[in-house]
Amino acid sequence: MAYVKNTLGFNDKWLMLAGIPIIAFVINIIMLPELFSENKLSFLKRCYTIGILYTLTYWIIFRYVTAFLLNQFSEENQIWKRLFSQIVLMIAGYFLIKIVLGNLIDFCIPDDWIREPKGGISEVIGSFMSIFLIWAIYEGIIFYTKLQKSIQEKEQLQRENIQSQLEGLKNQVNPHFLFNSLNTLTYLIPEEPNKAVSFVQKLSKVYRYILEIRDQKIVTINEELEFLNAYIFLLKERFGENLNIDIDIPKEYHQRKIVPLSLQILFENVIKHNIISTKKPLIIKVSIEKDKLIIKNNLQKKNQVISSTNMGLQNIKNRYQFFTKKEVDVIVTADSFLVALPLVDQIVSEKENAKKTLSI
Repeated sequence: MAYVKNTLGFNDKWLMLAGIPIIAFVINIIMLPELFSENKLSFLKRCYTIGILYTLTYWIIFRYVTAFLLNQFSEENQIWKRLFSQIVLMIAGYFLIKIVLGNLIDFCIPDDWIREPKGGISEVIGSFMSIFLIWAIYEGIIFYTKLQKSIQEKEQLQRENIQSQLEGLKNQVNPHFLFNSLNTLTYLIPEEPNKAVSFVQKLSKVYRYILEIRDQKIVTINEELEFLNAYIFLLKERFGENLNIDIDIPKEYHQRKIVPLSLQILFENVIKHNIISTKKPLIIKVSIEKDKLIIKNNLQKKNQVISSTNMGLQNIKNRYQFFTKKEVDVIVTADSFLVALPLVDQIVSEKENAKKTLSI
């Protein structure tokens, strides 16, 4: 039993207990419809003795044959060899069981239980139907079990890939941001030492937040805003009044959750691709609309030789796709760029993720 269970990948105990009497009953009705309609007592004697005995023998032997061949031809490219071998062994096994078990039954059963009328060709067809039905049930369950395992493995790989991306974001800050921050600090130290101290404190807070959320998959908006305020301080020191940021998020939304570092990535993306100057100040607005966190800026693209890869934005989309079924919306117009982040109330379960992967 353990060998079959381990090889097949599922426990067929209840399948046998339910399947044997049902299949024996159905096949015998097909084989002996006249006996069923004329003499139900005689039919029941046959169904629950001879019919079940045959079905039980077929089932036990062929389940071991299925397990043995599944173990011998375990590779995906060997499936046709396995199926062909099963058909040959089932046909040969049928005649062997028929001869041995048929003679044994004729010798042992009482005379009034003799199988009459004889089924003839219908009995052979019924027996093969029983065999192939058992085979089809096992093959169907084996296929379904492998499919579920494949889905789980795919989901696990997807989870590990997204987690790896998340860890990459948590363990590094854009080198350009760090380089620009150090340049700003170099200027502040001799010119405005008090501001330089505040700048270092905020820079430290930014890095500390990245380290603190190392093991967190989602964070509250309040946590992200505290980090963002420190990040904005660094940006304002660099761009001054040329960068205007307006954050308007009601208190009741502060405990709702989003993917960590998503705001920092979007801010960095906006600054990277837009002109920021006295003549063209950049305006970034953060608000809540229709249960989504909105990040919107006026669009004034830089003339960049290398086109954007959208890796930061795509990373956010991928991570949100893992945690919620809600979509990250991106709306681009002639004069504005808007990203709407869904609010995540809780992390979806693995079962829900498996269903989601199936639907995809």
